[in-house]
Amino acid sequence: MTTRHPPRTVPYEPARPDAESSARNAEELLETFSRRRSVRHFASDPIPAGVLEACVRIGATAPSGANKQPWTWVVVRDGATKSKIREAAEEEERAFYAQRAPTRWLEDLSRLGTDEVKPFLEMAPALVILFAQKHGPVADERHYYVNESVGIAAGFFLAALHLVGLSALTHTPSPMAFLTKILQRPDHERPFLLMPVGYPAPGCRVPDIGRKPVEDVLIPWRPTSG
Repeated sequence: MTTRHPPRTVPYEPARPDAESSARNAEELLETFSRRRSVRHFASDPIPAGVLEACVRIGATAPSGANKQPWTWVVVRDGATKSKIREAAEEEERAFYAQRAPTRWLEDLSRLGTDEVKPFLEMAPALVILFAQKHGPVADERHYYVNESVGIAAGFFLAALHLVGLSALTHTPSPMAFLTKILQRPDHERPFLLMPVGYPAPGCRVPDIGRKPVEDVLIPWRPTSG
């Protein structure tokens, strides 16, 4: 029989802005994040020391199942490794575009101008590879809601990048097992996202796309009477 112990707690008293400040902050954040875009054309300018690491630390503050924090972040800056990753990613992407992707998927991607050529994997000053830990270093150390937890952490990380003026791309070549091999990660980790990070190149352009209107994604639920 499992013995249950009461959790150890600490005080939590975040600042609570007034209603007017909350509304203003929400609108300012909406404006800020409305300008965030995925970028495929990066400048060679280096990322200031410590900034990327701080963004990873912000990502790692995300909630996770049973607080297991089932993620590993690998930052690649050296050109030789970036070239290996690009070569392996493009091999998978060629098979995807030529054989694996259904016609409808390719039609949807055509609106974004993507193809199997991925120069941004070498252009970006850093690649951040987020791995999901299926379990702990030993198999009986269980992790819970891994995909959900790592996905939330990725969202925190991308938000942090945007707020400090960096851009990124969430790249998901499939399958991504080559990242485990190149980066010598253990078997209990699997690649989740490959993210080039840096500043947009001068003259950078992005696809002309929009967002769904809020009424298409938000349902203010009102229970029926009776």
